[in-house]
Amino acid sequence: MCRGLDSLPSSCLERAKELKALFGSLLQKTDHSLNGQAKKHEKLRLISEEPSTWKESFDKLLSSQNGLCLFRAFLVSEFSEENIAFYLACEDYKETKPSKQAAKASKIYDEFICADAPREVNLDHATKTITKENLGEPTEACFDLAQAKIYALMEKDCYPRFLKSSTYLEVTRKVKSG
Repeated sequence: MCRGLDSLPSSCLERAKELKALFGSLLQKTDHSLNGQAKKHEKLRLISEEPSTWKESFDKLLSSQNGLCLFRAFLVSEFSEENIAFYLACEDYKETKPSKQAAKASKIYDEFICADAPREVNLDHATKTITKENLGEPTEACFDLAQAKIYALMEKDCYPRFLKSSTYLEVTRKVKSG
């Protein structure tokens, strides 16, 4: 067990277990309609091929809704879910209307980047400083540097551990066995 695990709220572990169970039930869903046999086989084939594509690249994992869900559950279990949450918040921010960018940028900064942020991500001082300066005149790209650093961190550290995790191996085993 990790040191200090007893001091963490049990809700963290419970949330990870919930997400893992949710994904497991997603894989086990079947189409019970009489006319849905072809659809059932298509869905099963798509799902059975999907986990193997996640090994190809981190981008393929993130572009898959199921892969993203399972990866997020894995990060929750490792107490580093703030990384994917920040990455996704940045992706959402890029779609924000210019009139709402300042408020949304401030919210993202306060939640993930500032020194006392409740879900602070691991960024170096220089990146934090540049990002804070970008908030003066928020644009679509004001979080690009910070997002790229977190993406690289997940790709080099979390992603390889995910591929070796019991969570991922169990899903691929279940999918292969039908």
